[in-house]
Amino acid sequence: MFATLSDRLADTFKNLRGKGRLSEADIDATAREIRIALLEADVALPVVKEFVGAVKERARGEEVSGALNPAQQIIKIVHEELVAILGGETRRLRYAKSGPTVIMLAGLQGAGKTTLAAKLALWLKDQDKTPMLVAADLQRPNAVQQLQVNGERVGVPVFAPEPGNGTGNPVDVARASIEEARRRLHDVVIIDTAGRLGVDETLMQQAADIRDAVQPDEVLFVVDAMIGQDAVTTAQAFLDGVGYDGVVLTKLDGDARGGAALSIRSITGKPVMFASSGEKMTDFDLFHPDRMASRILDMGDMLTLIEQAEKAFDSEQAMKAAEKLGTKGGFTLEDFLQQMMQIRKLGSMTKIMGMLPGMGQFREQLENFDEREIDRIQAIIQSMTPAERENPKIIDGSRRARIAKGSGRQVSDVNQLVDRFFEARKMMEQMARGGGMPGMPGMPGMPGMGGGKRAGARQAPQGKGKKGKKRVSGNPAKAAQQKAAQQSAAAKDRGANPFGNPDGAELDYEKAAEQLNLPKDFSQFLR
Repeated sequence: MFATLSDRLADTFKNLRGKGRLSEADIDATAREIRIALLEADVALPVVKEFVGAVKERARGEEVSGALNPAQQIIKIVHEELVAILGGETRRLRYAKSGPTVIMLAGLQGAGKTTLAAKLALWLKDQDKTPMLVAADLQRPNAVQQLQVNGERVGVPVFAPEPGNGTGNPVDVARASIEEARRRLHDVVIIDTAGRLGVDETLMQQAADIRDAVQPDEVLFVVDAMIGQDAVTTAQAFLDGVGYDGVVLTKLDGDARGGAALSIRSITGKPVMFASSGEKMTDFDLFHPDRMASRILDMGDMLTLIEQAEKAFDSEQAMKAAEKLGTKGGFTLEDFLQQMMQIRKLGSMTKIMGMLPGMGQFREQLENFDEREIDRIQAIIQSMTPAERENPKIIDGSRRARIAKGSGRQVSDVNQLVDRFFEARKMMEQMARGGGMPGMPGMPGMPGMGGGKRAGARQAPQGKGKKGKKRVSGNPAKAAQQKAAQQSAAAKDRGANPFGNPDGAELDYEKAAEQLNLPKDFSQFLR
C-alpha cells in the first residue's frame, strides 16, 4: 500500500547520509522531496502542508544542528510526525459496563463492511468475547446470506430475522438484536448496516435512525483505503450525517497509494482503530500508528510479527523441535514440514518478510515470490514414507524417482530439497550448540565464532603463515621433525614409507634427526 511513499522517502534520506551538518538548502531540498512524496501518495493537501511545516521547523532546531548524525535525526523527526498524523496512540474499543457492547458499522457501498463484520467478530472471539452478528443490511441483494456464510466460517451466530433483498425494516432488526443478545448471553453485538453514498440523504437518515434506536457504544466508519482523496470527503460527509467514533481501513494490501490512511485522522479528528490487510478472516488487527509509521520508513514491524507468531506457533511443538536440534541428526524432514506449516499460519511469506527491517530494497523479489513453492515442498515431503522422512539418507536414486512421480515434480526438485535440508540442518544444529554460523569470520565475545581476534579479520589456516606457506619452526630439531612428518604423510598418500619401509612402520624421528648431523646441544630438544 505504501510502497511508492516508502521508496520516495528512502531516496530522500539517502541524499542526507554522510553529511556532518545540514545547511538551510539541505533542509529545504529534503522538505520539498517529502512534500512531493506525500502528494504522490494521494495525501490530502492540508495534511501535507501541516506535516512538511512541522518537519522543517524541527529540522531547523537544535535537535538536528547539535546531532552527531543529522540524517538519522531527520528520519527520527519524520517518524515521530508520521506517528502524530496517524493518531499518536493506539485507540482500543470501549466496552459497555453493563449489558452487551453494541458496535455499529457504517460506510460506503463496496467498502467491505459485511466481510469486515465477520473479521471483527473473529478478532473479538480471540479476545475471549462472545460476539453476535446482526444482518441489518436489507438493501443489497444477498447481503444477509453473505453475512450468514461469513458468520459460519468464523463460528459466530448471526441474527437475521428478515431475508433482506429490499424487504424488512433494518431499524426494527437492530432494536430486536439487543434483546436477543441479552437472552442468548452475548456480550458484543456487531450490526452490519447497508452501504450508502455520501449524497444519499434517505439511506444516511436510515443509518442515523439505527444509531438512535440502539445507542451503540462504538460507531465505526468502514472506508476502502484504495479510493484515495475521495475517502476524506466521504469520511467528512458521514461524520456530519451520522457521526462515528473511529475508522476502519480495508484493503490495505492493495496497490493504491494509501493516502487515505494518512489523511482521515488529520481531517476528521477521528482515530483509525482497525486495519484489514487481506482476504483471510485473520487478516485483521488493531491499527498501531507507530508500527505503521515504521513500515512506511522501511523500519519493519517486528512487534506485529512477534504477536502473530505467538498466536500461530505451538510452543510445545517448537520446544520439541528445539530439543531435536541439540542432537546430531535429530531434526527430521517431518519436523521441518511441521515447522513450515506453523509458518504458513502467519500468512503469506511476502507479508512476513515485509515486516522485517530493510526489506524495502528487496520489494521486487518479494512481489515475485511464488507462494505455491511451499505447497510443492509439502507435496514432495508428504510423498515420502515415514522412514524416509525420519532418515533422508536412505533415499536412493530409485526412491527419489518414485517420490518425484508421487508429488508431480522432477527428480531434480527432490534432490534439491534433500540437499538443502541437510545443509540447513547442519547450520541449525551448529547454531543450537552455540557454534555460530558456518563460514562466518571470527568475532570477539561470540561463542563458536573464533573470538579474541578482530571481527572480520582474515585468519591464516592452522599451521600456515602468510600467503598460505607452511610455518617452519625456528628450532632446527623441530624443523627436522616437521619435514620428516610431511615426507611421511606424503609417502603414506603414495602407499610407501619415505625410508623405503614397505610395511609402513612408524618413523623414528630421533634416528632421522641424527642423520642431519645436528650439534649435540640440540639433543635435549628431542626428549
